[in-house]
Amino acid sequence: MTLTLPRHTVGHPFDTIKVRLQTTTSARFAGPLACLTQTLRNEGLAGLYKGATPPLVGWMFMDSVMLGSLSVYRRLLHETLFSPPPRPNHHDPHLHDDPASPPLPLPAYGHGLAGILAGATVSFVAAPVEHVKARLQIQYAAHKSGRRYSGPVDCARKIWRYHGLGGVYHGLQATLLFRSFFFFWWGSYDVFSRWMAQHTSLSAPAINFWAGGLSAQVFWLFSYPSDVVKQRIMTDPLGGGLGDGVRRFPRWRDAARAVYTESGVMGYWRGFLPCFLRAFPANAMALLVFEAAMRALPDR
Repeated sequence: MTLTLPRHTVGHPFDTIKVRLQTTTSARFAGPLACLTQTLRNEGLAGLYKGATPPLVGWMFMDSVMLGSLSVYRRLLHETLFSPPPRPNHHDPHLHDDPASPPLPLPAYGHGLAGILAGATVSFVAAPVEHVKARLQIQYAAHKSGRRYSGPVDCARKIWRYHGLGGVYHGLQATLLFRSFFFFWWGSYDVFSRWMAQHTSLSAPAINFWAGGLSAQVFWLFSYPSDVVKQRIMTDPLGGGLGDGVRRFPRWRDAARAVYTESGVMGYWRGFLPCFLRAFPANAMALLVFEAAMRALPDR
């Protein structure tokens, strides 16, 4: 999408701060501002853009897969589960089936179910992209000579060499769980869109913008703790020939327990502020562009 580059340029520093906070305790960074200032002081502006290449390339494909599959699943669910068969008109005068009447729209929870399916589909693209990105983001050395991975290709190559396809897809289950919360994103997007269409005079693009931003924030409110655990798993040492340490989290619940042990319940919300601040503008613009493109297409 044409929006990927500007969205990524503005949003990636927020994501780097989020990931660094999610994978450390307050002993390293007291909060988002401390993380930002220490990163700039020790690594310069480039430190905020570590791991930027994988999502820059991957998000264009990921957005296409997610939004394309979402449209397919919406149509599939509407045609199979949410379009009742014609009713026989028996002898009840109150039953009048009009074959020309438009079908009922897909309900909000139908959009949510389509979101779950689209989230599962795109997870197989997102997991390796986010895995490599996260490992690059937590490299704190200012110079490449002091880092384990010189870049995304080097990172992926080394993981593949010592751990194969399973290593590249490390964190897939956590990614599938995290993206199951797309139920709340796309379900709430439909709710916000319908409410604004019925109760405001906003144009369709404006509705797409506001509904897109608000629904993204609803998504993060529900999904953020699972994202914290996912990042812990993705940045956990893989061990073996890679030589990056001993694996701490063989299971999802081990990572979840570690977060609670280190920081209590608030540990599941560490790094939430930069994520929440980024969510509205980035996703509002993405949905604005997507819906405009869908309107420009011929009737399907």
